[in-house]
Amino acid sequence: MAPTDETGQATRQAPPSGPTPPGPPPEGGARMPRWLPRAMVLALALVAVFQLGSWAFHQLTGLLINILIAFFLALAVEPAVSWMASRGLRRGLATALVFLAVIVVAAGFVTMLGSMLAGQLIKMVEGFPGYIDSVIHWINTHFHTELRRVDVQEGLLRSDWLRNYVQNSATGVLDVSAQVLGGLFQLLTITLFSFYFAADGPRLRRALCSVLPPARQAEVLRAWEIAVNKTGGYLYSRGLMALISGIGHYVLLEFLGVPYAPVLAVWVGLVSQFIPTIGTYLAGALPMLIAFTVDPWYALWVLLFVVFYQQFENYVLQPKLTAKTVDIHPAVAFGSVVAGTALLGAVGALVAIPAVATLQAFLGAYVKRYTVTDDPRVHGHRRGSAGPRALTRVRRAWRRRPGAGRPGAERPTEGSGDGPGEDPGSGTT
Repeated sequence: MAPTDETGQATRQAPPSGPTPPGPPPEGGARMPRWLPRAMVLALALVAVFQLGSWAFHQLTGLLINILIAFFLALAVEPAVSWMASRGLRRGLATALVFLAVIVVAAGFVTMLGSMLAGQLIKMVEGFPGYIDSVIHWINTHFHTELRRVDVQEGLLRSDWLRNYVQNSATGVLDVSAQVLGGLFQLLTITLFSFYFAADGPRLRRALCSVLPPARQAEVLRAWEIAVNKTGGYLYSRGLMALISGIGHYVLLEFLGVPYAPVLAVWVGLVSQFIPTIGTYLAGALPMLIAFTVDPWYALWVLLFVVFYQQFENYVLQPKLTAKTVDIHPAVAFGSVVAGTALLGAVGALVAIPAVATLQAFLGAYVKRYTVTDDPRVHGHRRGSAGPRALTRVRRAWRRRPGAGRPGAERPTEGSGDGPGEDPGSGTT
């Protein structure tokens, strides 16, 4: 029996010294850690939030792009609005006047262009039989055929191609109408957001600076000012290139006698500069069409001029103007346009240069610069190059060759000098 004390209870024996042997495992296997269910729930919640955010971002991509365009438009009109507000005009009224001026100019241009296009379309429809007769006469003369306009018209009217084209055009009217309404709604959205950004610019800056410490507030305000300056410079360069392009095309169209030359020149200048990537082709198609109504060869001359001027603008005019007004390297400007187009399409191509210029100017204030050494390699010369010395030796050896100098002259001695006023090839006779 176990030993007992005076109270009759069994005395507890001390466990033997040494490590305690492991006990038998609990019934039912090992238990799950308490943190594992919560970690699984948290991981699933993070995945769900990421999927929801990704879906919302893709759904709101159009709205975000419109807000980005509106922000850069507000930065573009900021100098004019601030100038009018500093003269005592209310900022909202100043913004409304600036936008009203822009809308009036755009509406006038669209009205003039629409009337021109309507007149030219009517003229083309009226002169279409004459075009057909001239084409048939040319074919009969050169290929010795006997085509008639009545046969050609009947063949076109009875062809399946014309019937299918009319059916597809009728079904595509609704799609075109929907696209036009969508474009008008998008334009209205951009206009409203840009108006609010420009009119409430100081309030927006105060709201943004109120959540930042004073040091960060100065940096934000500096970045805002740089963005305004760079965006204005970019628009200035685009406007200048549009003016040069319009003048060049106006001279050509006026020389060829193409009607509506001023309106077409304005069309080419604006569309080619402010619609990236495809703007050049859209701008050149309309003058070619109008020139074709005058003479088909004139359309060819317009096409050649558009191609030539586009190359001149891309490789000569645009890099210099963009580098001076936006203050970035032409290679950086070109790369930023390519990157912006790859990311956001036409909108990215339009806002890429001012965005990169703003970022470059803002980061330039925080880069510490040092005095550049006078090493020849800085100026593009190789260190220790013996080019000039070797050239001097070759020149002296050529001058000292036998028979150099005047006819009958002897070979100069080793001590003959090459001082100024002396003939290096002459010696004492």
